[in-house]
Amino acid sequence: MANRIILNETSYHGQGAILSITEEAKLRGFKKAFVCSDPDLIKFNVTKKVTDLLDKEGLEYEIYSDIKANPTIENVQSGVAAFKKSGADYIIAIGGGSSMDTSKAIGIIITNPEFEDVRSLEGLSPTKNPCVPIFAVPTTAGTAAEVTINYVITDVEKKRKFVCVDPHDIPVVAFVDPDMMSSMPKGLTASTGMDALTHAIEGYTTKSANIITDMFNLKAIELIAKSLRGAVENTAEGREGMAIGQYLTGMGFSNCGLGIVHSMAHGLGALYDTPHGVANAIILPTVMEYNADAVGEKLRDVAKAMGVEGTENMSEAEYKKAAVDAVKKLSEDVGIPKDLKEIVKPEDVDFLSQSAMDDACRPGNPRDPKFEDIKELFLSLM
Repeated sequence: MANRIILNETSYHGQGAILSITEEAKLRGFKKAFVCSDPDLIKFNVTKKVTDLLDKEGLEYEIYSDIKANPTIENVQSGVAAFKKSGADYIIAIGGGSSMDTSKAIGIIITNPEFEDVRSLEGLSPTKNPCVPIFAVPTTAGTAAEVTINYVITDVEKKRKFVCVDPHDIPVVAFVDPDMMSSMPKGLTASTGMDALTHAIEGYTTKSANIITDMFNLKAIELIAKSLRGAVENTAEGREGMAIGQYLTGMGFSNCGLGIVHSMAHGLGALYDTPHGVANAIILPTVMEYNADAVGEKLRDVAKAMGVEGTENMSEAEYKKAAVDAVKKLSEDVGIPKDLKEIVKPEDVDFLSQSAMDDACRPGNPRDPKFEDIKELFLSLM
């Protein structure tokens, strides 16, 4: 069986990466940018770091900021209308997953208008045309949306999130600049960092993992484990390590899929607006235990990558526990809650469990869950 790998055409990494935005725009002959960025990034002048560069070079742009933390169908549809009026010919997405996901959906619908209802993009999207060219500038070290073929949209009416998987949506250029992440508050740094760790561990243990994605994801686990605590304290080394670590796992999981940690977390985001990284971090250790017998030696690798010493001499039971405990310790150290007691209402458990069963990430889980399995996992976290 052949394994498909899809990555950006070009990516820039390290301090000053955003300085290449104007050069890339000129080389590609772009005339006007549709800048997608959320209101907080505009308020705190993070978006301005990029628009100042455009101003200096006399490059036209228009800003779109009707973007929620969990972007909705309405955010996308209003963005499509705004793009059509703008006269723009490319998109610059500045932000975390919300800005990136909104940009991908807008770009796809502009070139594939038959999907303007947005809901029809769920799952493996059968689009025919590449989206409007996207320059992606992440401001969080977590989603890696700048290098993935995935995006997630919230259906407010049905109280659910849906995952769209489409090779046509990948940004053409990514500018991964740790300086753009330096203004993130501690809580956001912690939650997005644990989201990245979840991507790496789920990607490393998913059914479709292969030698290439394993290489990306295992190194990502190592970098994130070493860097996240420092990033939360806003050290330069921590920010740089997280910037590359989250990108590496994006290269991995985008090409092999995820599992039920994400399936369960998506429901929490849709129903309670729970930050995605917080939901993932709380659920991850419990699902690792649930999947342990289905992934075998891979949890030994995870434990070692997390910094656990002596894994080569551990029994199966010991290295499995060591991997889970290392994840729990990192999560605790960066201030993530331990359980869902303050988040999930008992009367919603059945709805959340069915939502997880219906989620596009669920089939990739190394162990095939039943409805009752997922319900028990939710209850165990309450």
